[in-house]
Amino acid sequence: MPKPSDLLQGTLDLLILKSIARESLHGWGIAKRIQLLSDEVLSVQQGSLYPALHRLEHQGWIQAEWRDSDLGRQAKFYSLTAAGKKQLTKELATWDRLSSAVRLLLERA
Repeated sequence: MPKPSDLLQGTLDLLILKSIARESLHGWGIAKRIQLLSDEVLSVQQGSLYPALHRLEHQGWIQAEWRDSDLGRQAKFYSLTAAGKKQLTKELATWDRLSSAVRLLLERA
């Protein structure tokens, strides 16, 4: 079985924002959701995830709240802010443009 791929540069913010669009999740839950929904193709390492979460929080796109996790321990749960919802829309549009351009290149090359 192939090793999970590294994320394309610049897609981590989009994946995090999309992962918490429906419900707030803690860091491990975000990483697991990305892995599961990508059929185990994408894997986010803690060394990339937590700095990204702190950066997104600093930008005001997500907010964090300490709550009890399923394991009964305190965990920091992340959710989108209003600014984060707007940013998610922008990130999705950027991804659509980029993926369409790559698709065109692959079809025409």
